[in-house]
Amino acid sequence: MMLSESQKKYLRGLGHEFKPVIMIGDAGLSEGVRAEYAAALEHHELIKVRIRVGDRDARDEMIRSLCDESGATLIQRIGNVALLYRENPEKKKISLPGG
Repeated sequence: MMLSESQKKYLRGLGHEFKPVIMIGDAGLSEGVRAEYAAALEHHELIKVRIRVGDRDARDEMIRSLCDESGATLIQRIGNVALLYRENPEKKKISLPGG
C-alpha cells in the first residue's frame, strides 16, 4: 500500500504512545509468532514490533519479511522497534487523512 508522507506522519503520531505487541527474539519467526503477528495486525491495523536479533542486517531482513508476508507497510523503525500498518477493509479502525 502506498502512503503519502502526511499519512505516514499521521500514523507515526498515532503509534507514538503504543507499546510493542509482538516481541521477536533469537528464536526468530516461529509459526506461533507469525500467527500472533497476523492476528494483531488484522485486529489493530497499526502495531509496534520489537525485534531483538543479532545485527542490524538481520533485523532489517526480518522486518522486510514481515512486511512482505502480510502486505504491511513499514511506517517507522527506531532501533529495535518497527511501526507497521496494514488496513483491514472489513473492520477499518483507522481513518487516514486524504493525502
